[in-house]
Amino acid sequence: MNDGFRPDATPGVELLSAATQSNREPILAVLRRILPARGLVLEIASGTGEHAVHCAAGLPGIMWQPSDPDPEYLATLVAHREAARLPNLLAPLVFDVTCVPWPIARADAVVCSNMIHIAPWAAAEALVTGAARLLGSGGVLYLYGPYREAGEPIAPGNQEFDRSLRSRNPEWGLRDTGDVIALATGHDFDFIERVAMPANNLSLAFRKRKGE
Repeated sequence: MNDGFRPDATPGVELLSAATQSNREPILAVLRRILPARGLVLEIASGTGEHAVHCAAGLPGIMWQPSDPDPEYLATLVAHREAARLPNLLAPLVFDVTCVPWPIARADAVVCSNMIHIAPWAAAEALVTGAARLLGSGGVLYLYGPYREAGEPIAPGNQEFDRSLRSRNPEWGLRDTGDVIALATGHDFDFIERVAMPANNLSLAFRKRKGE
């Protein structure tokens, strides 16, 4: 899971993120509650790969498919996978959500953390549209990261982060939860859960509606 901007990476080196130490257990706790006991999870924008290892270890009935479009992140994903040697952690895919078709035909859940604010809104639209195609009835879409919420004051750290993002690229920035929920519910997802997470982040969980 991408916990920020891409660091420099050396092939074969396992990159580490300080944020992972504080958020990996809370994220896993939510996933344990909302994911099926068995199935295939596609993780989008896996970043360093630390969450992929932690979630695969904590969810042994799940086949965990990490992915990332960045070659340098892919190198550390491979390194973490080789070090962990978990039978349910698959080799990472080179994958950009805006490129179609997606590299797998089906999954039981799509997990994406810390991506939609470090990308244009079109990437969020592509993520939700692709997840709606990929998932069957009851499939889970899980999104984690910092958000804005209507009527709620934004934490100073998130406000500064948002300014920093927009200074780097005017199409980036923290997304409003209402916009994200509207996007997902407009693509056959029901909003099922909002969970407050460490460091002023949120978990937003959705479930694919049953067909008529």
